[in-house]
Amino acid sequence: MTHRISRFREILARRRRKIGLPPGTLLPPERPPAEPVTVHLIDYDAEHFEERAIALEEIETILSYKDRPTVTWIDVTGLHDIRLIQQLGKLLSIHPLTLEDIVSTGQRPKLEEGDAYLYIVCHMLTFDARDYSVEAEQVSLILGQGFVLTFQERSGDVFDPVRERLRQQIGRIRQRDASYLAYALLDVIVDHYFVVLEAISERAEQLEAEVLERADQQVQHELAALRRELIGMRRAVWPLREVFAELQRLENPLIAPETRPFLRDTYDHIVQVIEIVESLRELLAGLTDLYLSQLSHRMNEIMKVLTLVGTIFIPLTFIAGIYGMNFDYMPELHWRYGYPAVMLLMLVLALGMLYAFRRRGWI
Repeated sequence: MTHRISRFREILARRRRKIGLPPGTLLPPERPPAEPVTVHLIDYDAEHFEERAIALEEIETILSYKDRPTVTWIDVTGLHDIRLIQQLGKLLSIHPLTLEDIVSTGQRPKLEEGDAYLYIVCHMLTFDARDYSVEAEQVSLILGQGFVLTFQERSGDVFDPVRERLRQQIGRIRQRDASYLAYALLDVIVDHYFVVLEAISERAEQLEAEVLERADQQVQHELAALRRELIGMRRAVWPLREVFAELQRLENPLIAPETRPFLRDTYDHIVQVIEIVESLRELLAGLTDLYLSQLSHRMNEIMKVLTLVGTIFIPLTFIAGIYGMNFDYMPELHWRYGYPAVMLLMLVLALGMLYAFRRRGWI
């Protein structure tokens, strides 16, 4: 939760810094990460495969791949090198407003159609098992004629299965165009949502057992935190459904007809993710109600015990109050066995009341 609040503050601070600046102005983050920006390139077709890291000073070599009949995937990790992003935008004819959206993390998932490219924003989600939180990272994908350009905020992603399929020539990916590569990258992001949801569902099961065993504030805080994570995940997934619905309707030559059935399949996966998210939200809401019910039951048990103790001591206090009055002429005042008789009366009265309560099922 703290990570998400700090991220919101970072987004708001960036928006505040842009007040009055011309559209398309690229601003680096106030606190750039320590890791350097890297550019990784994969160029392939059915018979050819090349993979290499592009040094920042030789970024213009990307132009030599642009006019090839192959498919080129350019993966940029890190968004704090503004000069590099501007160079890529100039080399690949990307609009400055698109570059501004790439650098401005925290964008809502969306699809924009440029002059010669499609720009897609989505969120890559990972689950941190240490504090049971969902971390979101903005991924910007640009589909152009014969190339796919991706931007990530930091190192570490879910694209390794796609890279292995390209290296090992598994499946049909090496025989297809750039739109299929874009689909494969988006599809693996969506598929990883199921991994995150599985981790959340496992934690929800653990919390259900903890609610039944102990209803303390720690469980309540964890339930609330997990519900907030699901709300954040819902914000990342719901707009993505609109993106894929628009991709299916879009009549753009960049999307090959052979790729459209696969886009529909990913759309179905997104609908499944949304349904699971809603089901988990209902489950956690039910667990919250169960927690409150357990807490109320526990309080009722405590109040019942206290009420029984008070009820038992009421007649005993009455008897003790009578014999504590300061009168000279009282029955049994000078009786030798008066004190043990009264104590015995109190004990019999208390035990009799306990027996009557137990017969009625009150204790």
